[in-house]
Amino acid sequence: MSLSLLSRYAFFAVCVIFTLASMPFIEHEWLWPIAMVTGILSLIGIFDLLQSPHAVRRNYPILGNIRYLVEGIRPEIRQYLLESDSDALPFSRAQRSLVYSRAKNESADKPFGTLIDVYQSGFEFIGHSMRPAPLSDPSAFRVIVGGPQCTQPYSASVFNISAMSFGSLSANAIRALNQGAKLGNFAHDTGEGSISPYHRENGGDLTWELGSGYFGCRTSAGLFDPERFAVQAQNPQVRMIEIKMSQGAKPGHGGILPKHKVTKEIAETRGIMMGEDCISPSRHSAFSTPIEMMQFIAQLRELSGGKPVGFKFCLGHPWEFMGIAKAMLETGILPDFIVVDGKEGGTGAAPVEFTDHIGVPLREGLLFVHNTLVGLNLRDKIKLGASGKIVSAFDIASVLAIGADWANSARGFMFAIGCIQSQSCHTNKCPTGVATQDPLRQRALVVPDKAQRVFNFHRNTLKALAEMLAAAGLDHPSQLSAKHLVRRMSATEIKLFSQLHVFLKPGELLTGEVNGEFYSRMWQMARADSFEPNEIAAA
Repeated sequence: MSLSLLSRYAFFAVCVIFTLASMPFIEHEWLWPIAMVTGILSLIGIFDLLQSPHAVRRNYPILGNIRYLVEGIRPEIRQYLLESDSDALPFSRAQRSLVYSRAKNESADKPFGTLIDVYQSGFEFIGHSMRPAPLSDPSAFRVIVGGPQCTQPYSASVFNISAMSFGSLSANAIRALNQGAKLGNFAHDTGEGSISPYHRENGGDLTWELGSGYFGCRTSAGLFDPERFAVQAQNPQVRMIEIKMSQGAKPGHGGILPKHKVTKEIAETRGIMMGEDCISPSRHSAFSTPIEMMQFIAQLRELSGGKPVGFKFCLGHPWEFMGIAKAMLETGILPDFIVVDGKEGGTGAAPVEFTDHIGVPLREGLLFVHNTLVGLNLRDKIKLGASGKIVSAFDIASVLAIGADWANSARGFMFAIGCIQSQSCHTNKCPTGVATQDPLRQRALVVPDKAQRVFNFHRNTLKALAEMLAAAGLDHPSQLSAKHLVRRMSATEIKLFSQLHVFLKPGELLTGEVNGEFYSRMWQMARADSFEPNEIAAA
């Protein structure tokens, strides 16, 4: 027998031999615990030898299980023992600690200077003024959402809760988020899972997200039901309607709520059957062209009683958004707002290929949408929101500086109510009760305490934003522009964002005198009557 074979089976053999050898001496009580342990290990070893799925356990009975144990707790070991404060997986410890501190109303100040390498390429900062402005009241950091075709405009905070559905999140998580939104006077996006009873308990402002499943306003066949929509949309708590075209984590993929997370309440809220996976199709059935999409927006605005209606999407094919813009011009119908989601966003589970390799990152997508609207003289009529890995005041400022009117955060507010980034959202075993439908697990989330933390996080983040603005000599977030944001290009060069990117001038796309061949080509490829490109221009 080879030495390799002996080493592989040695521990298993020792356990079996000790168990068998101790049986004649079982009257000695001190042997019982040891014999019991070796007996159990022997049974595990026998099972390992007989099972077929795992080759490691067949070759290394008992010891092979250590591999699976360590692999199972690897994320926790890395997160708590090995990663540095700046390792972003997907959020760094420093980012999480910032949210936790602000949510608990504790000081987030750090001593002894920055831990960031300010000479590393990609480092970003905001230039400050030699004459700082007086500190503004953060409660005034609001934006009016509602274009010329809207009769019930909404005064939105520049920082709001991004889309997260009841079903993906627990009832207590929804309660805490909405109560916090009520306390802080900011908006809470329902996600595409419709408006649950828990969204209504505390009366916080809601943005009702309408996905391709039309949950809460669907027929038995899963199609859009205008009458059911009107009943929900005209509720005073619903302040805006948001059509979800796609989301950052999995654009073009649709959504799945596993059947083990579909409770009776979720089924009733969404209008679906229990015992089946809840599927959101990858595209809408209510429209199939940009023109039809604008007509759908007009229909929703009328059915809601004139409330702001817009859409959320993660940019993919540039000509498709420009096709939507052409449809705006052709029909005269304008959305009141557009939320640009970046591929770096995403609270839901998705295939790795989608999270890693599909979708345009937030800043590039936001800049393209902003430029397109500017080039068509539509920017002053349509407000822009931005979402995607936003947790700090600098994150907010960085998207406002390149075109956004407000910012949304999903995972930031999840951290505020106790999320520890265990990345088990899709398993129904969330350790903090945030992303689970298990009654015992979600009981750990105490609503009044976590609602106060949501409020604190929002308030303290906007306070930090006010301080940053004052340092830059500004009074309001709307004054931020690309010239205020700076990026290090190399060890010896920095550039303003206004130098880095192309910014279209008002009306450029209409006159045909476009600053940049890319925008000109995409505009030629875009069609109002189809999401398909103009093949002649694409050739």
